[in-house]
Amino acid sequence: MAGNPLIENMTKQNGDNRFGQFGAGGAYSGQHNGQNAQQYIDYSNPRAQQSYSQGGFGQNPYASPSAQDLNQMYQAPSAGPAQTGQLTINDVIVKTGLNLAVLLVGAAISWFITPLVFVGFVAALVLGLVNSFKKKVSPALVVAYSFSEGLLLGGISSMFEAMYPGIVVQAVLGTLIVFATILVLYRSGKVRASAKATKIFMVAAISYMIFCLINLGAMLFMDTNMRSIEIMGIPLGLIIGLLAIVMASYSLVLDFTHIGEAVRFGAPERESWRLAFGLIVTLVWLYIEILRVLSYIRSMADN
Repeated sequence: MAGNPLIENMTKQNGDNRFGQFGAGGAYSGQHNGQNAQQYIDYSNPRAQQSYSQGGFGQNPYASPSAQDLNQMYQAPSAGPAQTGQLTINDVIVKTGLNLAVLLVGAAISWFITPLVFVGFVAALVLGLVNSFKKKVSPALVVAYSFSEGLLLGGISSMFEAMYPGIVVQAVLGTLIVFATILVLYRSGKVRASAKATKIFMVAAISYMIFCLINLGAMLFMDTNMRSIEIMGIPLGLIIGLLAIVMASYSLVLDFTHIGEAVRFGAPERESWRLAFGLIVTLVWLYIEILRVLSYIRSMADN
């Protein structure tokens, strides 16, 4: 994920249909010039002057506020992001937690009904593409994606657990450790996304995607798993899996960067769903890669 389209367009000024109606040459200005002239004519009439003063409009609206008014204005709290509808870190945390809960529900279902993994795979693929390219984020589609990913992960985890007991707990702990480590490093400023590193990440991610597609074709039509090829006794899948974990970790850095920029630029609160979607995608990717790497390590240890 090279960038958030919302953030890239954040510096573009939105049009306002009220622009041009105020100030010199504006319709508002011309309209009120005529009204002011009419008021001046009426004011020259003694009866109009009397009614003007009796109506309470004789008070100067531009008079300096009293000390009490100034004190109240000073003590009044300023409008925060919640009042202005702007994005906050808490919004992203809440939306991410909600989607993780939905994901766990889907995973619990497919853990016991393994064939649902195929439904989850297709649904997650379609919804992932839709959410990625949809200009206006849809909370319902984001939640549906999380549930589909849960169906996919639950079935996969169940199969790995049957072969290597305890591996799912290890993968979950590994994912949490990597996530917490990257978050701490990012918050401390020791890890930051850069243009050069992001370009390398994009090339590596595209290359990895191509490899996965080729390997999928080889498994379907040639009954061959390229990940099982050994290099000096080490499975190719283990090497690629470790590199994929590094890529997923950098993807977390990009996610944190996007969240920080969105909050700083005052993005609308609704965009918290898009940012939560990005975090879910990265966390699922990270979990699958850690699960796969652990399976190779457990297999080598058993042999």
